[in-house]
Amino acid sequence: MKYIVTIAAMIGLSACAEGAFLGGLQTAETAGVATGASVSPDLSPSRGAAFSPPIHPSLNNSQTRPDLPPSPPPNARTVEQFDTTTAQDRAAAIAPPAGGERRLGSTIANLGSPTDPGIWLKTPLVTAVMNGRVEYNGMSVNLELRPSGGALGSGSQISLAAMRLIEAPLIGLPEVSVYAN
Repeated sequence: MKYIVTIAAMIGLSACAEGAFLGGLQTAETAGVATGASVSPDLSPSRGAAFSPPIHPSLNNSQTRPDLPPSPPPNARTVEQFDTTTAQDRAAAIAPPAGGERRLGSTIANLGSPTDPGIWLKTPLVTAVMNGRVEYNGMSVNLELRPSGGALGSGSQISLAAMRLIEAPLIGLPEVSVYAN
């Protein structure tokens, strides 16, 4: 019996040495991840001076339009300051749909990053960037559908501008119907 306890303790301590215990970073080999896969860095504040997240998220240019509104200013604090869409952007977004669209389904959406400009929905309902539309409580907005990479049913993120146009509560979780053009 004492040998079993000793062996169990040695196995537990070997896990500590690998960094799997106490929140250490694991290498791809010890984490069971295929070599070549990227390992997310630990961005916790306890990491010291190396912790410096970007003020604005980096946008993947393959998933965004070149005519996006500018990013909000670094000192933005209000909804109006974060929503940098123009009156023309908003007018185009609330224009009646042109037709020829298909319903993709419905999803629960939460507010995406307010520093990510434009009128968009990141959703697992699409696998490529495309134009689309969402409806909420009788309100409709034309927007850019972006793949979220999540599993179906995992929910979506919607831009600040889009939430304002469909008059959804910014701190709510509205269920929206999604259409592709």
